[in-house]
Amino acid sequence: MQNRILLVITIALSLILVFVSSSTHTTFFNTKANKKISVLDSKTNNISKLELEDYIVGVVAAEMPASFNDEALKAQAVAARTYAAYKIASSDKTYDVVTDVSNQSYITVDEMKNKWLDDFDKYYTKVKNAVNATNGEVMYYNDEIVEAYYFAMSNGFTEDVSLVFSEDRDYLQSVPSTYDNNNLKNFTYTKEFTKNEICEKLQISCDNLTFTDIKRSNTNRVNTLVVSGKEFKGTNFRSLLGLRSTDFDIDVDGDKVTITTRGYGHGVGMSQYGANGMANAGYTYDKILKYYYKNIEIAPI
Repeated sequence: MQNRILLVITIALSLILVFVSSSTHTTFFNTKANKKISVLDSKTNNISKLELEDYIVGVVAAEMPASFNDEALKAQAVAARTYAAYKIASSDKTYDVVTDVSNQSYITVDEMKNKWLDDFDKYYTKVKNAVNATNGEVMYYNDEIVEAYYFAMSNGFTEDVSLVFSEDRDYLQSVPSTYDNNNLKNFTYTKEFTKNEICEKLQISCDNLTFTDIKRSNTNRVNTLVVSGKEFKGTNFRSLLGLRSTDFDIDVDGDKVTITTRGYGHGVGMSQYGANGMANAGYTYDKILKYYYKNIEIAPI
């Protein structure tokens, strides 16, 4: 009798474990108040609790041109929702995300009206449809929600996450992004500085401004460089000078310093312009995401 009881208990425990492991995706929000997200407004410092899908509409409207292909907008919706879910799961603050580029940008319906003017109805419907078509979908890698970085435009390749954010993510590897090329407006962009402006922004002496020891990754982005004897990471140099990317060339002519960049953004994850190029070529949103994020699956939260 005792053996039969033990057998029943063992079977029951096994079934519970199977149920829990198979419910990983569906139980994500059990402790997070029914798919809501706490959003800190970077302008007002007010915190609002929004329905997740409403928040994603505001992110897609802010982050990607609404004129883009529907499949690109769907890919953006899934990437934005995944990033939001990752932040919800990892946040230890009174809010989950911020409304500016320190996380991902977000705009309200009123701000959409100001942005799109006479095209509001058309573009709002288009963005809303892309979000609805992917309702609740996020990306997983090994049953865990991925850290879904994305950016505007590559230099022809995305960058390995370890070289930008010093993280190790198997799904964020460098891949060719061939639809990002010179055919895109502002793929190359030139910015001019005086030597004094460079020195002030970098907080270095301007006695003899030199740029040496420029070391690049396999994607041609600058990992490190030495400016007048001081070493800078390419990402820090880009930030201090307000450059569009870390793939840049420097030309010094007298007092003028000209820096030409290729692409726009940190380079990790999905390229938004690359995604639009793929969509225009016939790729569906899931194929786009699985190209930029390696070995992921797309499933409901």
